[in-house]
Amino acid sequence: MSYFVTGGTGFIGRNLIDLLVKRKGTIFVLVRGESQKKFKELVTSRWPDQRKRIQAVTGDLTKSFLGVTPKKRRELEGEIQHVFHLAAIYDLQASAEVQEAANVEGTRRAVKLAEFIKAKNFHHVSSIAAAGLYPGVFREDMFEEAKGLEHPYFRTKHDAERVVREECSIPWRVYRPGLVIGHSETGQIDKIDGPYYFFKMIQKMRKALPSWMPAIGIEGGRINIVPVDYIAKALDHIAHKPRLNKKTFHLVDPKPLRIGEVLNVFAQAAHAPQMTMRIDARIFEFIPQAVKAGLAMFPPIRRISTQILKNLGLPRDMMKFVNYPTRFDNRETEAALKGSGIAVPRLREYAWVIWDYWERHLDPDLFIDHSLRGHISDKNILITGASSGIGKATAEMMARAGANVILVARGKDKLVETHEGIAEEGGKSTWYTADLADEDSCKKLIKDVLAEHGKVDYLVNNAGHSIRRSIALSYDRIHDYERLMQLNYFGALKLILGFLPGMEKDKFGHVINISSIGVLTNAPRFSGYVASKSALDAFSRCAAAEYNDTGVKFTTINMPLVRTPMIAPTKMYDNVPTISAEEAADMVKNAVIFQPQRIATRMGIFVQIVHMIAPSVTEVIMNSAFRMFPDSAAAKGKKSEGEEASQEQLAFAMLMKGVHW
Repeated sequence: MSYFVTGGTGFIGRNLIDLLVKRKGTIFVLVRGESQKKFKELVTSRWPDQRKRIQAVTGDLTKSFLGVTPKKRRELEGEIQHVFHLAAIYDLQASAEVQEAANVEGTRRAVKLAEFIKAKNFHHVSSIAAAGLYPGVFREDMFEEAKGLEHPYFRTKHDAERVVREECSIPWRVYRPGLVIGHSETGQIDKIDGPYYFFKMIQKMRKALPSWMPAIGIEGGRINIVPVDYIAKALDHIAHKPRLNKKTFHLVDPKPLRIGEVLNVFAQAAHAPQMTMRIDARIFEFIPQAVKAGLAMFPPIRRISTQILKNLGLPRDMMKFVNYPTRFDNRETEAALKGSGIAVPRLREYAWVIWDYWERHLDPDLFIDHSLRGHISDKNILITGASSGIGKATAEMMARAGANVILVARGKDKLVETHEGIAEEGGKSTWYTADLADEDSCKKLIKDVLAEHGKVDYLVNNAGHSIRRSIALSYDRIHDYERLMQLNYFGALKLILGFLPGMEKDKFGHVINISSIGVLTNAPRFSGYVASKSALDAFSRCAAAEYNDTGVKFTTINMPLVRTPMIAPTKMYDNVPTISAEEAADMVKNAVIFQPQRIATRMGIFVQIVHMIAPSVTEVIMNSAFRMFPDSAAAKGKKSEGEEASQEQLAFAMLMKGVHW
């Protein structure tokens, strides 16, 4: 007994061959000429003891008789018991022409080859897509009843099946697998498809919110998911069972979950928030199709939807199937598998395996150049406040990654120290002294930098000043607020406006503003500091919208409390949780690599959300902290006397880690 397999190097094909090698006979696998080397490597790594039994047959799905030479066809004549035709396009986004050529004409050529070599059985692996968008239960004996075949993927799967039913003269069997995902034991899969498109969204939710927080999601139709190992086992078993010719088998989950339930199963596997409140997507069916089509053609609506789908990693076609209307009967399959022990495992039992494999091997972020050097090598990156703290740590990190670092600070001595330290490590930097609160000094800095370097690719607005003082002690200190605005807001704004024209012209640039967690938490005693940083945050949001289509990006980093010289005068901070300047620099690194609009800690985001939902609650919490952490002696105009933190203060600070008190 010998086998001929098309699509043997594909995902289902490899798992099927895993089972066929346990039977007797030679396994011939159709392989394109340019893939011969890759196929040999696959055989050596996956079936090392079966190399003589698994033979490549050079061919091509798009050629007559699958491109198998006349000589090879004569050699195979009368030798093949089973032809498994798995080769096809499994891609919703592929063009209609490509799908027609592979799915329909490819199947026709496979049938012709099977007939020529006098194969005893032809097994066609179709898809539940052959049913189209049939409203109701689609039985295994149904075919012509298919509805909604407008999408080329559905139509070509249906037409390919018709070729087998109407043109194949040898005994045939058709198999319609559900949406195939990874192996239920190993999680292994080789491409992103189906529910995997939602994994990035789930991962982002996990990073942004605690797992116990309820979220809002969507409830759609039932999505029929099956693991590849079940498909392979069912194919192998049914194909070798007698008296089942001219039948169709639905390799599906008899109890499929709705989309919202599926997402929650994977959210639970990922330890992400679950979508407790789910909106039934069918409510959108009440909107007339003409209205939806008109809105979709409106440029702003299309751009917005495109950006949302891009952020979530979802192809546009996926959204068409949210309200998938079809259920699948599988009585013939269950009868054929009776007594074999082969059954669809429950998704809840193996979802964690699928998630783990995706996150370790297929997460798109794994294929991003995570090296800082890959992003900023030979780029001009200007960092303000570069003589100490976050600025110095960031400058040293950027220089080690090959950037041309432009150091800016008000004081010369420490700035030169930073420059010399970078030089000792073989990095490249130049330095400029400037008072960013002074307009003339800013203008001179911009002019000098552009004259010497031509442009700035990355601008890190790090220089800033903070004052910790209650409003009650600031009634006669309006100058404190003015001073903070001059440096923290207007100083950064002057540089942004000075270097933006060049960035826009080059269609490349990135402005990174170092803000504060206080903007998210509304930290008491920092009204002046938080207001100045909030102004910069608001400007960045507006600018990001205006420059969205220019290649210029804006990122705001809401830094938690960092141990720098800026907080040194407040002795209480010696005993509360902080992050180091190097850890803060890593947040800047992530801004450069991933270019998000905002980087913040979970605590900052959590408090912001709580404030949006229940502002009175956060006011009470913050007022309690305000009373617990009094003004410093310096803020009261007195000499500092140590200011040791109490146990109560330390406990509260640990609970609200990173928030300025």
